[in-house]
Amino acid sequence: MTEYPVRQARAEDYEEMGALFAGAMMFEPSVDDLGRRLFEPDRGLVATDGAEIVGTTRALTRDLSVPGAIVPAAHVTGVGVRATHRRRGLMAELITRQLREVPEAIAVLWASEAGIYGRFGYGAAAFSTQYEVDLHRVGPSKVRTRPGEISALTVDDALKELPSLLRGLQERRPGVSGRSELKWQGRLKDKPEERGGKTARQILVHRDETGTIDGYALWRGKMDWGPTGPASEVHVEELVATGAAYQLLWQHLLTLDLAAKLRFGFAAVDEPLQQLVTTPTALDRRISESLWLRVTDVARALEQRRYAVPLDLVLEVTDEVIPANAGRYRLVADGEAVQCDRTDATADLTLSVTELGATYLGGRALAEFATTGRVVEHTPGALNLATAALRWPTAPASIEIF
Repeated sequence: MTEYPVRQARAEDYEEMGALFAGAMMFEPSVDDLGRRLFEPDRGLVATDGAEIVGTTRALTRDLSVPGAIVPAAHVTGVGVRATHRRRGLMAELITRQLREVPEAIAVLWASEAGIYGRFGYGAAAFSTQYEVDLHRVGPSKVRTRPGEISALTVDDALKELPSLLRGLQERRPGVSGRSELKWQGRLKDKPEERGGKTARQILVHRDETGTIDGYALWRGKMDWGPTGPASEVHVEELVATGAAYQLLWQHLLTLDLAAKLRFGFAAVDEPLQQLVTTPTALDRRISESLWLRVTDVARALEQRRYAVPLDLVLEVTDEVIPANAGRYRLVADGEAVQCDRTDATADLTLSVTELGATYLGGRALAEFATTGRVVEHTPGALNLATAALRWPTAPASIEIF
């Protein structure tokens, strides 16, 4: 406990909490009616010094795709402490209380500083690929499927058409956050002062031969000229599609007139884009952590997801932040049938809640952590079995910072 009281946020705290977080992150706060409507005060915590708010954290009510399922997940955001009150334990108290109180079995966040959240049991569970593409060299390959039609969509039509496509992505790939109608409005709002010198957002869709929209891309342009002529940039914000729609949308974006460079910051590590060009070296790639995941209820979290192979193992889990999580669990899974219960049986593996979170979305191998002693095998073969069961064929990817 610190000397600063922590309480639940109130509706009237919206602006002050936003200003504090913006100050901590060094950007100008934005206040609008949609932001107020999206604010969930009952899911926020504030630390106070007298009448002043000096620390905040919030959780958004959203779902998340995990291996074989779509489940509720606390989307943690707005974590910040006023600069005058740093190094006094406020962040630790806010995060710890939040994790102990969230009703969901898992919590996720994007970490502004990767060194912070491992201390609280979060593990880096998904990685993002940032592409910088040299459009003069990339050489888009020929489309091998029957072409459909590429067209633009208005925001009003996008609000009707795009949610089902995002849901389809959640069913295919772990790590994707769902959006309510209000969240979609927030995603597609396009204030000129927030464009950073780029054009208005373009909403591009692919229609198949029947006229059905089966893929979309959100992108912006940025005009530039070099010594030899036009050198504009294409900034892809989001692309959701498969098959012909995926190929046609990318072919369109990779061949825009006057463009010399394309940037895309939310690609998966197994992004099929690499297969659509003749010069892969023109795709400059950088990989970094995106989604961090924290298991807040071990048994419930393990029952919510599915497993790549059948298993019957006893896991001993340690958790210093949520002591009630610690203990031994027997996990039995075969297809859709999954059961996880506490047990007194001898453990096959010992690990902390951090390793459980890092491997929960299926993108990292549990065996990775055995090399450094963070996972200990007690029963021969248990590590390989657990590693195979937790992995998933499709890499997890988070397509937005929340």
